[in-house]
Amino acid sequence: MHDDFYAVIPAGGSGTRLWPLSRSGQPKFLHPLTGTDRSLLQATFDRLAPLVSAGHIYVVTGAAHANAVAEQLPELPAENLLVEPSPRDSCAAIALATEVISRRAPGAVVGSFAADHLIDDVATFHDTVEAAAEGARQGRLMTIGITPSRPETGYGYLECGEPLGATSQQVLAFREKPSRDVAIEYVKSGRYLWNAGMFVWRADVFLDQLRQRRPDVAEPIHRIAAAWEGPERASVLDAAWPTVPKVAVEYAVLEPASLDGLVSTVPGAFGWSDIGDFETVGTLLGRDVDGVTVVGGTDRQIVSLDTDGVLVVPSEGRLVALLDVHDLVVVDTPDAVVVCRRDRVQDVKKLTELLRERGRDDCV
Repeated sequence: MHDDFYAVIPAGGSGTRLWPLSRSGQPKFLHPLTGTDRSLLQATFDRLAPLVSAGHIYVVTGAAHANAVAEQLPELPAENLLVEPSPRDSCAAIALATEVISRRAPGAVVGSFAADHLIDDVATFHDTVEAAAEGARQGRLMTIGITPSRPETGYGYLECGEPLGATSQQVLAFREKPSRDVAIEYVKSGRYLWNAGMFVWRADVFLDQLRQRRPDVAEPIHRIAAAWEGPERASVLDAAWPTVPKVAVEYAVLEPASLDGLVSTVPGAFGWSDIGDFETVGTLLGRDVDGVTVVGGTDRQIVSLDTDGVLVVPSEGRLVALLDVHDLVVVDTPDAVVVCRRDRVQDVKKLTELLRERGRDDCV
């Protein structure tokens, strides 16, 4: 990869669809959900290391997780860990990193890669990122789309036009998470890719688009970045950060830019997963114990009779006994237990919303 390339890892969110395993204080990207002892964050860093030196990798995370991130990534330069005082969604995090990098390295090409994804074929991933970086150098806002393997309702989609060259396609529109019937039509058409939340652009191009489309985001981010290297960083950050609107980078910049023909995608087929729910965790990390899919724990913790289609994430050391139950997910942690139908795993996050409404933030 060229010396102008920089990678940003937004490490935020609490992974509410993986509650109670993932919590606001210990979100999923800090967990070793990789089949190894490396966390999702560490696996993301490891995956980027062959593309870019540690000095060209930035991580944006919340104040509550900064120490854990620093401990997990000792190779990351301290000045490349950007700490948000509070969550303001992906546009604020990515824009801050992009502008800080732009000030330190004018002309930089910046790629954003979430901290909680898994990728099987790293070599193909590298080729895809390099193709996206080439498109970015030509002034395009680039995404990496994933060739769908199934009609998934948990992902957003990219509607694609004709190929622009050997590797990329124009993005005509971003589509919200669809119903199953719509997802089936998307996959059948061959014109849609999953939106994997991976973006590559020239820093100056993105920041210019942000100023045009969302000055309410661009202005406070610009003030914060301008003060970042100086003694006023803390005071400016504390004053300006709460004024940044909470908005996803897709809504703020990429969706409207795609309608103006400014966004392209490089299709990726490298075995991607966002570890978004327990069904995905079971598929990737589960093992069979007497007909039960088990993630973590030991085989001795599971006893089942006349049971099928059940996924269990056991707590450390505690026995889970199952009798004549079917198509369930059981997640056991020391202070919370979730039992739900397997076809409702996407809705586990609704339980966290209900808990917050009832003042039980201590559990979330």
